Amino acid sequence: MKGYHFIAGIDEVGRGALAGPVAAAAVILPENLETAWIHQVRDSKLLSARQRSRLSGYIKESALSFGVGVVSHEYIDANGIIKATRMAMQEAVQNLDPQPDHLIIDALKLPSVKLPQESIIHGDRLCLSISCASILAKVARDLLMAGLDGEYPGYGFASNKGYGTGMHLENLRRLGPCPIHRRSFAPLKKNQLAMEL
Repeated sequence: MKGYHFIAGIDEVGRGALAGPVAAAAVILPENLETAWIHQVRDSKLLSARQRSRLSGYIKESALSFGVGVVSHEYIDANGIIKATRMAMQEAVQNLDPQPDHLIIDALKLPSVKLPQESIIHGDRLCLSISCASILAKVARDLLMAGLDGEYPGYGFASNKGYGTGMHLENLRRLGPCPIHRRSFAPLKKNQLAMEL
């Protein structure tokens, strides 16, 4: 984009999970970045864990700056997932050095961040820096969820990452929710728990 030198691509992961935090990353790439690995970059959901891990290393080495933000399940339950997602994105931007002069964000805008910004629907598939942010956010959150699997065994967080897979729902039926489950999400809402689980 003409006139801007530090353009940050921003994306989140974990919005639809039943447990754990939402995470976001912001990435500022050098202008005219030319390297073989950028042709392998995709939306993180389209890559294997091994591909994401490898690309994450390349992105961190090449980026002018990157930042990650993580917002807890408690905040999600108290304030809603959109507000929590925006907070994670803002935190990721605050962790950038140098600070950006323009933001390009997957699907959302950040009204409280006083910077020029553009929201791009399916940005994680259309924009390199947003795709890179998607990968960094996914790798960071997956590591957190793998750690929480040891703290809260029996739910399969290392494999399902808190998403509502069949096995996760089965484990919820058997064990009931643990402290990191999002109580504001169906089927965990009090009035739905007995019916759906």
